[in-house]
Amino acid sequence: MRIVTLSLALASCVGLAACEGSDLERGVLGAGIGAAGAAATNNDVAAGAAIGGAAGVVCDDISPRLCADR
Repeated sequence: MRIVTLSLALASCVGLAACEGSDLERGVLGAGIGAAGAAATNNDVAAGAAIGGAAGVVCDDISPRLCADR
């Protein structure tokens, strides 16, 4: 169950962090979303922030259309 929860949090971070322009902005936003998601689901907040931050930073490398600068 924990893997499912973390996977959903990661997917949410990528989708929401895609709205920002630079890797740093997406990383910070992703870390915040990951930490909040982990706290809300009683998981490790630091791990959620790390996963969310990493997802935000690599978002444009994984899916350029989703993360295109607008």
